Amino acid sequence: MADDTVNTQPPEGQAPADTAQAPAPQGAPMQPSPKSGFWGKVDSFFGISKSNSTFRTEVVAGVTTFMAMVYILMVNAGMFQGVIGAGGTEGYGAAYIATAVGAIIGTLLMAFYAKMPLAQASGMGINAFIVYTLLNGTGLTYANTMVFVLLDGVIFLILTVTGLRKKIFEAIPPGVRHAIPVGIGLFIAFIGMQQAGIIIDSSTLTGFVSFNVLSGTDFMTYDALNNAYGGMLTAIVAIVGVIAIAVLSKRNVKGAVLWGLLGSAVLFYILSGICYACDVPAAVTLFDSITISNPFEAFASWGENSVGAVFYSGFNFDSYLAVEGNNVGSLIVVLVTSAISLCMIDMFDTIGTLYGACSKGDLLDENGTPIRMEKMMLADAIATCTGAIAGTSTVTTFVESSSGVAAGGRTGFTSLITGICFIIAMFLSPIAQLIPRCATATALIWVGVLMMSSVTKIDWADAADSIVAFMTFMVMLLGYSISKGIGMGIITFILVRLCTGKVKEISAATWVIGAIFLVTFLISSV
Repeated sequence: MADDTVNTQPPEGQAPADTAQAPAPQGAPMQPSPKSGFWGKVDSFFGISKSNSTFRTEVVAGVTTFMAMVYILMVNAGMFQGVIGAGGTEGYGAAYIATAVGAIIGTLLMAFYAKMPLAQASGMGINAFIVYTLLNGTGLTYANTMVFVLLDGVIFLILTVTGLRKKIFEAIPPGVRHAIPVGIGLFIAFIGMQQAGIIIDSSTLTGFVSFNVLSGTDFMTYDALNNAYGGMLTAIVAIVGVIAIAVLSKRNVKGAVLWGLLGSAVLFYILSGICYACDVPAAVTLFDSITISNPFEAFASWGENSVGAVFYSGFNFDSYLAVEGNNVGSLIVVLVTSAISLCMIDMFDTIGTLYGACSKGDLLDENGTPIRMEKMMLADAIATCTGAIAGTSTVTTFVESSSGVAAGGRTGFTSLITGICFIIAMFLSPIAQLIPRCATATALIWVGVLMMSSVTKIDWADAADSIVAFMTFMVMLLGYSISKGIGMGIITFILVRLCTGKVKEISAATWVIGAIFLVTFLISSV
């Protein structure tokens, strides 16, 4: 592994890798550190100059990360609004604030405790599991599911404090590790292309958007069910935005990702304005829906329906037991299988994201492990527990953090800026919603481009290693799950080693992880 990663071990006499500052990019000039004053203390605390970064770079990176992941506030709120309180606007407001609180706590833990340029928020996939599986006709309440999330966080706290979580990461085979950044890159680029409407549903499950102007294809469309805009317009905006980021990056423009994202947002509204002038229904819907509401109503709903619900009503399972066919035995099965599913999804999504994001920012030690790994995992576990209390689904490190790392973020100051942006977003929810998803998609697609470079670390000449890597990133992409991709990669690794007589290459920890994944696949639909 040492030959494939950047050696970030500090010179003799400095702090070890776990507390070392992020390494400087090769060839970049060292920035002088302020000698005194408030900003000098800030620089010293976060190690900005020691990481060969600047305040400007860290600010741009922090805003970039926020812009790339702010959609979670609206998306998560939309998913939970029907199961909180009376639903509708009340449920949306409560879920919006709960999501923001979880993101703020998790991201600030990354900033001040782990001092890493990564952000956290309610994980996509886990929220879908809770809303569409646990709450879909089972009789479980919203508060009941927050108990599951809290248990998930407590389990992670125990695993992290005892050091078992890091050992689990180290048990992942090298072939799977090399494939993780590639898989995450493909995964988030795919998400970005879906958000922008470049990749659409079709008879072949997915297809490419039509630009055929002779076929009568709508230039701009609106999906009322998902509150999403699409058509040629959003696809054009995203494609132009990604190309703009590439051009700016090639010309070494600082903050290329952020400028490309903001430029895409401006282009979206310019084109939408033209459509509005032409009386295109989707454009009329867009501009008519732009309203400014009182953000404090959302805080009131959150205080009444979400915060603390896990304690005052979460352990009451009467509604579940009242459903015909449900009993204490089935409740225990639900608890066990849900706990396994949540833990597996969160653990390996987080591990995969940490490795993938850190590998693109040269934030790995000589063993290929993200620096300050234990602190990041502890921050993740604490954020999940506090997020459950706030009333949101499992808080985890976001893959969109990679966009901030790509923009140059190297320290916790990046996360601090992202956290501040989330605090502001709590009070400016209508403005946050004005950033179109096709604009944030440009950052996701570009990160996918950057993360493909890790594919060169895979030994494609070795059939045993290549199949492991291939299964890892292809299941991530097509299975729409980072954790499932890692699981398939590990299981494939074990089977290949067994069939080629190399059982000794399988560590005890790898056996255990593989068995857990196998059991999870067999008993869980997630």
